[in-house]
Amino acid sequence: MAHGRLVVLEGPEGAGKTTQLRLLAERLSARGETVIGVREPGGTILGDEIRTILLHSALDIVPRAEALLFMASRAQLVEREIRPALDAGDTVLLDRFFLATYAYQGVGRGLPPNDLRAANAIATNGLVPHLTILLTLPAEVGLARAAERGGHDRMERAELAFHERVARAYEEFATPEWQRAHPECGPIVLVDATGSEAAVFDRVMAAIDERWPASSLS
Repeated sequence: MAHGRLVVLEGPEGAGKTTQLRLLAERLSARGETVIGVREPGGTILGDEIRTILLHSALDIVPRAEALLFMASRAQLVEREIRPALDAGDTVLLDRFFLATYAYQGVGRGLPPNDLRAANAIATNGLVPHLTILLTLPAEVGLARAAERGGHDRMERAELAFHERVARAYEEFATPEWQRAHPECGPIVLVDATGSEAAVFDRVMAAIDERWPASSLS
């Protein structure tokens, strides 16, 4: 039985997940939490190799192969890093998880959601996040931010229409109706990702403190 907390940061390209994860890790560590930060795909030797294939290669990867590669990375990460940390009572901050699969491979690539749900059940062995913080902003704004970082990975190079579908999907995921139909994703809180890093972080911390007002995270 896991005793720690799994907090996922999600959102479209350029939403600032990596920055907010770093800021959140620093704040929670200062509060006395033992914090582990990991990302998808990656976080293990196998996962990092898969990340190279998925994001940094020029390979022609069909949608089903793409989804299964993400699942393979996820299975290794859950088994080798996330569950041991949770069992030790640590707080795990994860950059992307199953919600991204529904957004990118489901809505974005058009794969059947029931197939993705079944594959994810194998990859996660039933692990459900305690909270997902969903950072939202328009697709074109996020892609412009990503461009400012320099270069585009394989996912970022997809057409604008793809990223617009992903952004709309994420907005749907925050609705109570969608969450009731998808308990495997756990609770999801929508956080506006526009504005400065500090302003967004204030919103992230507000979501954390609302979820655990009387805990060591508060």
